[in-house]
Amino acid sequence: MRIVFAGTPEPAVASLDALASSSHELVAVVTRPDAPAGRGRHLVASPVAQRAEELGVPVLKPTHPRDADFQEALRRLAPDCCPVVAYGALLPQSALDIPRHGWVNLHFSVLPAWRGAAPVQHALWAGEEVTGATTFRIVPALDAGPTFGVMTERIRPDDTAGHLLERLAEGGAGLLVATLDGIEDGSLEARPQQAEGVSLAPKITVEDARVDWSEPAAAVDRRIRACTPAPGAWTTLGDERVKLGPVVLQSSAGEPVPPLPPGELLVTKREVLVGTATSPVRLGEVKAFGKRQMSAADWARGVRIETGSRFR
Repeated sequence: MRIVFAGTPEPAVASLDALASSSHELVAVVTRPDAPAGRGRHLVASPVAQRAEELGVPVLKPTHPRDADFQEALRRLAPDCCPVVAYGALLPQSALDIPRHGWVNLHFSVLPAWRGAAPVQHALWAGEEVTGATTFRIVPALDAGPTFGVMTERIRPDDTAGHLLERLAEGGAGLLVATLDGIEDGSLEARPQQAEGVSLAPKITVEDARVDWSEPAAAVDRRIRACTPAPGAWTTLGDERVKLGPVVLQSSAGEPVPPLPPGELLVTKREVLVGTATSPVRLGEVKAFGKRQMSAADWARGVRIETGSRFR
């Protein structure tokens, strides 16, 4: 089939590579416009755009897919199907109607669970043991189209959203190619999603990523891992914001320690413990404002944090 791939961030690159190596004819790539990045806020092409240019594939960067010029360019390309991974813009019906097999999305959850922008983060945060990826035909309703295929992936106890998404992106790339193969040879037929089990996964905000030390240790752990690497879990010490990497639960950290009030710190030469609603957690990496990321023990020594100090 002639295909036009749509995607933007790094997790979409694995699918782009898989499609470029497949039997399908990749005639163009659609991605979001260049965006400011870095301290200088210079315009930078998306990871998908950069990889497409390396592959020698033409790149389209419409301000919005409803733009008439973009839709005319897409019609001239005459794609049979448009596979999508994390493109980042809503597709109007006029664009959906252009390819004869529609737009086929790779979504990083087992639909109908976790429809929305942050399915991996929400699956982690909810404490689920298994997640996966689903291919489906895009319709105007959010992630509600009929599905073609699914893969599953076990969530590991120490997974961050970044680690889990890497595995799903690699496994999902194969699923997406297999889905296009099945559409082409007629062996795959889209089936409506179940009406039961729908859950939503809206974008995780910076405020969502603020740690609530009055929660149980397991909930604190899940929030931090779900927000790593982005937007990054954080707390405050006095008036200063402190970013936190994944913590270690006492159940996996050896000898238990006595409970601490929520947010209170216990500092030793080798570790920093923080109280929660249940057992304390051991801090991992810490990044204070304007400082490099470092171990919690090094951070505590550097800024002279004492036992009894408290995160808010």
